[in-house]
Amino acid sequence: MHFCLLGTVAVTTGTEELALGPVKRRSVLAMLLLRPNSAVPVEQLISCLWEEEPPAHARTVIQGHVSRLRATLAEAGADAHGVELTTHGSAYQLRLPEQLVDAQRFSELLYRARPEAAPDEAVELLRQALDLWRGPALTGTVASPPFAAAAHALEERRLAAVEALARAHGVLGQYEKAADVLHPVAVANPLREGLIAALMLALYRIGRQSDAIAWYHRTRQLLADDLGVDPGERLRAAYEEILRAAPAAPAPRAAAEPAAANASPEFTEFPDRARPGAPAQAHPQAQAHPQAQGSPAAAVPPQAAPQAAPQTAVPAPGPQLLPRPPAGFLGRDRELAVLTRLTLPAAEPGGPAPAGLPPEGGITLVTGPAGVGKTGLAVHWGHAHAEAFPDGRLFVDLRGFSGGEEAAPAEVLREFLLALGTPADRIPPSPEAAGALYRSLVADRRLLVVLDNARSSAQVRPLLPGGPRCATLVTSRSRLDGLIATDAARPVRLHALGPEDGVALLGALLGPDRVAEDPEAAHELVALCDGLPLALRAASAQLLARPRWRLARLATALRDERRRLTLLSAEDAGVAAALRNSVTRLSADDARLLRTLGTGFAREVNTAEAAALAGADPELIQDGLERLAEVHLLDEEATNRYVMSDLVKLFAQDSGDGKDRQEGR
Repeated sequence: MHFCLLGTVAVTTGTEELALGPVKRRSVLAMLLLRPNSAVPVEQLISCLWEEEPPAHARTVIQGHVSRLRATLAEAGADAHGVELTTHGSAYQLRLPEQLVDAQRFSELLYRARPEAAPDEAVELLRQALDLWRGPALTGTVASPPFAAAAHALEERRLAAVEALARAHGVLGQYEKAADVLHPVAVANPLREGLIAALMLALYRIGRQSDAIAWYHRTRQLLADDLGVDPGERLRAAYEEILRAAPAAPAPRAAAEPAAANASPEFTEFPDRARPGAPAQAHPQAQAHPQAQGSPAAAVPPQAAPQAAPQTAVPAPGPQLLPRPPAGFLGRDRELAVLTRLTLPAAEPGGPAPAGLPPEGGITLVTGPAGVGKTGLAVHWGHAHAEAFPDGRLFVDLRGFSGGEEAAPAEVLREFLLALGTPADRIPPSPEAAGALYRSLVADRRLLVVLDNARSSAQVRPLLPGGPRCATLVTSRSRLDGLIATDAARPVRLHALGPEDGVALLGALLGPDRVAEDPEAAHELVALCDGLPLALRAASAQLLARPRWRLARLATALRDERRRLTLLSAEDAGVAAALRNSVTRLSADDARLLRTLGTGFAREVNTAEAAALAGADPELIQDGLERLAEVHLLDEEATNRYVMSDLVKLFAQDSGDGKDRQEGR
C-alpha cells in the first residue's frame, strides 16, 4: 500500500488505485498524510476544507469522511501494512510506516544526497526522489490557503532537489546533463533567479555562451516588468562571470604535478572536479583575450604588466557573444556578399585592404521592415566569418523595437567591458569614461561588434569601437540616416524574400517532401506571408503542429484577412507582435495616420490622397508619410508614391478597429 501526495492525492495497492470519493474526503486524507502519526484536530481539518464560513454541521461532515476512509483502507488490507486511522477525542491520527508516503520518501532521499561530497551517489538518490513526482503536489484537494501553502512548500523542495541534482552533475563535470535537468524547470519558473543562474553557467560551460546571456536578459526583463526590481546578486554574479569568460580551472601545470580545477571564486554553482580523462579546461571560453586579463591595458603601465605566459600556454579566444546561428537560414547570397565587401576590415594594420574593402574598420547598417530577417542575416554572417575576427565578437540587442525599454548605452558599455575582461570594480561610473576605456581596449583588436535592433543613431554612436581593425554591424527597422551622415555607415537594405527563396525556406523548415506535395500552395503561402521570413516561420510552426494539414489548407485559412495575423503568430512571436513593437515607437499623430491609411486605400497612395483621407494639411501628411517610410511601415516606390504591404495594412486596420472600440465609436 502506498500513499501519494506528489501529484494527485491517491492510495494504491499493487497496480490498483483505491476509490477515495469526493474532493473533501480526499482532502481529509491529504491533511492526515501531511502530518503522519500525529493527531490532527477537527478544527484544523475544518479550516482546511472550508475557505469561508463552514456550515453548522461541519464536524458531522468530517466524521462521515473519516468513517468512509477508515472503511476503504480496511477493505484494502490496511492492517497488513501497519496502517490504522484512529480517533483521539476531537482529533484524528493516521498511523503508518512513513516510508509508505511518497512525500516522506522524497524528503529522506533528498536528505541523504550530498551533491558536493558524494556526487555519484547524489545523482542516483536525487533521480529516485524526483521520479516520485507525478504532477503538481496535492492535486485533487480543496483550493484553500492551507493546502496551497502545503503544495507550495512541497514544490519548493522539488525545485531544491532539481538544483541539487544539477550541482551533482556539475561536480562531475557533466554540464550538459545539468543543463538538461535545469532547462524545463527554468522555463516553468522564470523568476527563480538561483535556478536561472545555475542554468546560465551550465549552458556557458558546454559552449552555449550566447544562450546563457539570452537567459539573463530575458530574466532581467521579466523581473523589471513583473516585480519592478533588478537582478539579484546571484544572477548578476553568474552573468558577469560569463561575460568575463573567466576560467573555471587554472592553466595546466607541469607534468609532474597533478592538475586540480577550481570553481570561479565569484560563483561556485558548479564547482569543477579533477577526474581521470577530464580536459584541462572545463570551459569552452577558458579566458578572455590576453590583453583583457586583470586591469584594462590602458590603465596598466608597461612596467607593471605581469610576466608573459609560458610559451606552452595556448591563448583562448576573445569574447564570443553572438547568438547561435539561425536555424534554416538560406538564400540571401547577394546581401551576404555585400556585407562581406563592406564590412571586413583590412587584412593587417597599415597593410592594403583587399579589393573593394575600406582601409579601416567601418560601419555597415542593415535595415528593413519588421520580420524581414535582419538579425538572422547579421548573426549568420558573423558566424560565417569568425576567422576574420580572432579577438572576439561582441553582440547586444539594443531593444530599440522590442516593446519595452530600450538598452541604455551605459548599460551596454558595462556588458562589453566585462566581456573584454575588465573587473567590475574597474569599470568607470560615467558613460563617457566607460566609452573611452572601451575604445582603448579594442583599438588594436580584430573584433566584430554587432549592435542589433537599434532605434536611433544616438543609441549607437557611444558603442562604436572606432579601431581600424574592428568592424561594426548595426541592424535597425529605422533607416538611421544620421548614422550614415555623421559616421559614414554604409547601408544595406534587406527586402522580403522572392517566391523561390520563400518556397525554399518553407522546404527547409517543413521538409522538401511536404512542400513538393503542393508547390502551388507553397507559392501562395509565400505571397500571403509577404515573403517575410518571420511570417513564413510562423506559418511553418502552424503546419508542424498539425502534421495532417496540407499546405493548401493553411493557405485557405490565411486568405481570410480577419484571421491572417492570428495564424501568423507563434506564442509571443509573430508578425502582429513585431509590428506592434514598431507602432508603439510612433507618435500619436503618425500612428493615427497609419490607421487611416490602413482602412482607406488598397495598396498605393500619394501625399494628396493621404491628406484627403486624413483631412489634414498636405505638408504635415508628407512629413508623416516620410516618418512611416523611415521605419519601413511604408515603402516609397517612386517619388511621392507610397506602398503598404498587405500584412501592415491588416495590422493597421486591426489597430484602427481597436482604437475605435476603445473610444466608443
